[in-house]
Amino acid sequence: MIPARSAPSTGTERHASGAARAACWWATAFVSLALLAACGEGPEGQAEGEGGGRPPTPVSFVVVERQEAVIRRDYAARLHGAREAEVRARVGGILEARLYDEGSFVSAGTALFRLDRAPYRIALQRAEAELANARAALNQAEREWRRVSGLFEQAAVSERERDQVLSTRELAEARVALAQAGVAQARLDLEYATVSAPVAGVTGLEAVTEGNLVSRGGLLTTVTQLDPVQAHFAVPAADAAARRSLASDPGDANLEVRLLLGQDEVHPHAGRMDFVSSTVDEASGSVIMRATFPNPDLVLKPGALARVRLAVNRLRDVVLVPPEAVSQGMAGPVIFVVDAQDQARSRDVRLGPELEGGQLVLTGLEDGDRVVVEGQVGLRDGTRVEAEPLDSQDG
Repeated sequence: MIPARSAPSTGTERHASGAARAACWWATAFVSLALLAACGEGPEGQAEGEGGGRPPTPVSFVVVERQEAVIRRDYAARLHGAREAEVRARVGGILEARLYDEGSFVSAGTALFRLDRAPYRIALQRAEAELANARAALNQAEREWRRVSGLFEQAAVSERERDQVLSTRELAEARVALAQAGVAQARLDLEYATVSAPVAGVTGLEAVTEGNLVSRGGLLTTVTQLDPVQAHFAVPAADAAARRSLASDPGDANLEVRLLLGQDEVHPHAGRMDFVSSTVDEASGSVIMRATFPNPDLVLKPGALARVRLAVNRLRDVVLVPPEAVSQGMAGPVIFVVDAQDQARSRDVRLGPELEGGQLVLTGLEDGDRVVVEGQVGLRDGTRVEAEPLDSQDG
C-alpha cells in the first residue's frame, strides 16, 4: 500500500507559523524579566533602592594638628680631612729608609723616614767639643778674675787691669752659652734625621725613594687626618641668611647637620657647623660653609663628593599631611576630608614645599579635620564613607 503524500504548504501557512514562533519568544523574554524583577524585590533589594547608592566606601584618615616644621635643603659638598699635613725633611741628607706602609694609619710621632745620620752625629761631637773648650776657657777666666779682684782690693793692680780680666770672664761665659746652643742645634739636627708624622692620620705615597738626596724642606709624603672629616659646601645667600636666624641650640636635633652618601644612605653621625664665610661670592651669589663630621670607622674619604642636609628655616603653627593625601582636581590640588556625617568632602588647598614630615598645606585645612589618606581614589564630594584612623589600621 502506497502512503498518501502530504500536500505542499502554502505561503499563508508559513507566515502563520513564523508569527507564532515570534509571539512565543517574546512571551518567554517577558516571563524571564518578570522573574528577575521578582528576585530583586527581597529585603536587600528594597534596602539598596531606599539608600539610593552603593555601600559606604572604606577609607583611612589622619587628624590634622598644627605643629612645628623645619625646612631642610641639600647642598653638594666636597670632603676634606680635618688636617692634611705635608711631611717635609727638616734637614738634608741621603734618604736611607722608608719606615711605614703607604696608605696605612699612623699615630702622631710615628717614624716615617730615616736619613743618613752619620754627618749629624759628627756635628754633635764637634759641638760638644767646642762646648768643653768654652767651659775650660771660662774656668780659667774665673780663676784669673778671683786672683785679680783680690789684688785690686789690696791696691796691687790697677782698675784697668781688673776691668780687662772681668771682660775676659764675661766673654768666656758668652762663648759657653754659644757652644751650648751649638750642641742643642746639633742634637736637634740628629733628631730631625728621623722624620716623624706631625699628626695622626693615613699616609700617602712616598714622594722620594730610598737612596736619593733630600734637601732641607723637601716633600716626603702627606698625612691626612680622617677623624673627623670636613665638608665644604656653598649655600645661596638667602638660605645662609635664613640659617643665621634659627636658634643656635646645639641640643636641638631639628637643626642637626647631616651628611648624605649616595641616594638614601645617611652618615650615622650628625655634624656641626664650624665655619660660615662673612662675605658673599660675587660670581655665584653663594656663601661658603664648612661642617665637621665624626668619622670613627674611617668610611668617609677626603676628596669624595657628598651632600649636606642643612636646616634653613623653622615654621611654626603649620599643617602637614601625608603626601599621598593630595589629589589633583580640575582647579588644582584637592584633599578629601570626612565630615561629621561620614561623608567625603573635597577641599581646594594651597600647598607649600614637601618636607621630611609631610606635605605642607598653607590654606584649606583646619585643626581637627579628618584627612583621607587611603581609599580616596574614586571619591566624590558627598560620597558616604566608612572611615577608620590610619593608626588603628596599621596596628
